[in-house]
Amino acid sequence: MASVTLVESAKLALNQLIAGVIENVITVDQMFEVIPFDGIDGNALQYSREAVLGDVETSAVDATITATAAATFTSVTSSLTTIIGNAEVNGLIQATRSGSGNDQTAIQIASKAKSAGRKWRELFITGDGTGDDFTGISALCAAGQTITPSTNGDALTFDILDNLIDLILDKDGQVDYFLMAGRTRRAYFALLRALGGAGIGEVVTLPSGAEVAAYRGVGVFRNENIPINQTQGSSNDATEVFAGTLDDGSRQHGFAGLTAQNAAGIMVEDVGIAEAKDNRIWRVKWYSGLALFSELGLACAPGIIP
Repeated sequence: MASVTLVESAKLALNQLIAGVIENVITVDQMFEVIPFDGIDGNALQYSREAVLGDVETSAVDATITATAAATFTSVTSSLTTIIGNAEVNGLIQATRSGSGNDQTAIQIASKAKSAGRKWRELFITGDGTGDDFTGISALCAAGQTITPSTNGDALTFDILDNLIDLILDKDGQVDYFLMAGRTRRAYFALLRALGGAGIGEVVTLPSGAEVAAYRGVGVFRNENIPINQTQGSSNDATEVFAGTLDDGSRQHGFAGLTAQNAAGIMVEDVGIAEAKDNRIWRVKWYSGLALFSELGLACAPGIIP
């Protein structure tokens, strides 16, 4: 008599299901851990930057004072936007297919929350302020804080990194971060190896205990939301490198993420049962934005090519 076949025996057995979902939609953004967030109350956050200082002069005894010009300022407004999405789960699916450690509703809500965080991190780099998007650091970087690239772009050099450091005057020249795509960070490591005998051991330890590479004591953060397909002259594979400062809660330095004071962070709201379907709706939302307090706390080197 022949043995039972694998095909027939499989009909009487169940596959083992691993609880949870293995993440496969991932974008590396090491800096998100250290970005400060500031809660605001009202429609937006308004602040003033110095534009022109009041003038002074040297004066002889009994001379008429002519330095009478007043200081002028630039008013800036940073608004919040809503990052939002609905997680909708059918009642039958929730009731019958939430075993084996995988709660259907919990997984859908967690996925929406992850998408909200990813959306903020994307806008943090590339947001242009159009529609309901907030403005990201690429568009916020002032013209005077941008290194002019060669016609068709430049390969990364230590001189470019040094130039970025020198452009940061906020916090009395202290620089809190470099931010670059993974491709650019590999180019930085190649520069170190080309020195001969140089190690890649200089690191900065984050609050979580994780370590990132460093240059001159400044953390070099990898961020895969930075595009590597920008156009610079005849090059269509250019990217940007950023350097700058983080606000310390004083609303005077660098940038800070914004969120609603009385509804901070990503929120989950039970909307209830859909009127025409046997579905329960959960709303995931985040009232958030970005503020660049000091323009001298952000610098950018565009046109960086492989």
